[in-house]
Amino acid sequence: MNDPTLAPGADTLLDALCASAGLAERTHLAQQLRLLCQAQAVELEACQARLQSALSASEGVGTWDWNIRSDRFEVDGRFALMHQVDPSEAGRRPIDDYLQAVHPDDRGRVARQIRACLHGQDDFRQEYRLRGNAEAEGAEQWRWMLAHGRCLRDKHGRPARFMGAALDITERKQQEQRLRELNENLELRVAERTQALAELNQRLQDEMQAHARSEEALRHAQKMEAVGQLTGGIAHDFNNMLTGVIGSLDLLKRYLDAGRAAEVGRFVDAATGSAQRAAALTHRLLAFSRRQPLDRRRVEPNALILMLRELMLRTTGEQIHLELALQEDTWAVETDANQLENALLNLVINARDAMPGGGTLRISSRNLQMSEPRDNTPMERIRPGPYVMLSVSDNGMGMPESVRAKAFEPFFTTKPTGQGTGLGLSMIYGFAQQSGGHVILESNAGSGTTVNLLLPRHRDPASLDPSPAQEPRAPVAVGGESVLVVEDDPAVRLLILNLLDELGYQGHPAADADVAVPLLESNLRIDLLVTDVGLPGTNGRQLAEIARRLRPGIKVLFMTGYVGQDATTDEMQDAGMAIVSKPFTLDALARYLHGMLKG
Repeated sequence: MNDPTLAPGADTLLDALCASAGLAERTHLAQQLRLLCQAQAVELEACQARLQSALSASEGVGTWDWNIRSDRFEVDGRFALMHQVDPSEAGRRPIDDYLQAVHPDDRGRVARQIRACLHGQDDFRQEYRLRGNAEAEGAEQWRWMLAHGRCLRDKHGRPARFMGAALDITERKQQEQRLRELNENLELRVAERTQALAELNQRLQDEMQAHARSEEALRHAQKMEAVGQLTGGIAHDFNNMLTGVIGSLDLLKRYLDAGRAAEVGRFVDAATGSAQRAAALTHRLLAFSRRQPLDRRRVEPNALILMLRELMLRTTGEQIHLELALQEDTWAVETDANQLENALLNLVINARDAMPGGGTLRISSRNLQMSEPRDNTPMERIRPGPYVMLSVSDNGMGMPESVRAKAFEPFFTTKPTGQGTGLGLSMIYGFAQQSGGHVILESNAGSGTTVNLLLPRHRDPASLDPSPAQEPRAPVAVGGESVLVVEDDPAVRLLILNLLDELGYQGHPAADADVAVPLLESNLRIDLLVTDVGLPGTNGRQLAEIARRLRPGIKVLFMTGYVGQDATTDEMQDAGMAIVSKPFTLDALARYLHGMLKG
């Protein structure tokens, strides 16, 4: 028997629970189920009341619930009013009636998004315009709405209900419009101010140009002074060296023509010596400009200084007392040993010249850990890191501030013409920079000078000889090795080919890359590519890349007298590559050839 106090469907549940129970048990269970249903009804009414209160407090929010199976579109009163529908008819009007209030430009987009939500895109979010209250506002107005909904689906994935809420965002849109107008006005004011500043800048530019023209004569005079220093120092020394070379060769020819071949040795030595001094001067110029390639490797500074001690003593003479103060645990440095020797000898010579009446020359070494950058006026700031500081100090005449400020400038010297080129300290500065280090100059008039050379510490703990012994003359070829020589200077190319022939190598000449590439593409045996860096057209580094594409693993020996911006030393020292600086002796080139071919 059905109990009228139970919720619909409760009888069925009760029958299932009490199929085998008696009347008393059924009555008791019905009472318990009735109490449970009443409690759920009270809770549901409370939830509905809270939801209605929240919606009432949310001014400008309307909700909808579209039962797709029954095609019943339920809305609250606020949503109906938003869409120009009588609230009393809410729930009896189809969804299309609500879309009629949407702005014609937005209506199609909103309808397409609703269909997309129903057919797979669960979330619906759109901003669109609605027709406002014409009577209240005196003219047809459009209000902005933000609608956010979701499609609920049954267990088969078919759309069942489409629910959501719409919020009136007209005020926000109006604020955005006012902000855009404010930005436009601001941009206008900025443009006007920019125009005023541009006019002011133009006037300043005109004044600066006038000022620049007034200083042009002074700058021209400074340029001419620099050129005068260059020609007065470098040209003088070069002319002396060329005189030695040309004169010796002229006498050599005369003696050979006269049949006096046995007496030409001294002229050959004189020409060679002059040419070597010219090469050394060129190397100092390149070191100043940081273009002289460095053979950077591990060097023990203390051992190198001790090795130079006898040479320093002969250089300074008996009037100068040489002191060495070398820290026992001085780190190894990473630099070019030969360039470091030249730098130290230059500093020793400068110290000797600063003490014409004799004095004390002190050379010291110590480890220096720089934790922070340090000012080094007038040079660049010293970077933090571990360094070895090599100091050369004298108690000579020192330098006034005006001289100390220019000491590292190229071609600046206080010595008479012909006694110095002004490249000594410039070369040392360039060498230190190229090694990753710094130079610190400490000097005052009458109190001597100290030059501190900071070189970066070598990280490899392995110990190597800082100055290897002179290599023996390279042996001749033993396997018929073939060498491709690419050199645009005919005289240099001829010398190298003659050397290869003398040592038993097979030489193949090429004046440039256009001649060399076809040889590399052929079946010709080529064990080593020897190429000048500064070739016309395709340079030596580019030719090496082509060669390695055509013949993977081919070894390359670069020759250079000047390393330009497009080919740095590091790029030419990959595995299987080496670089030799011009000018070089034929014995040195022969050792390079043998070392590379034999690995």
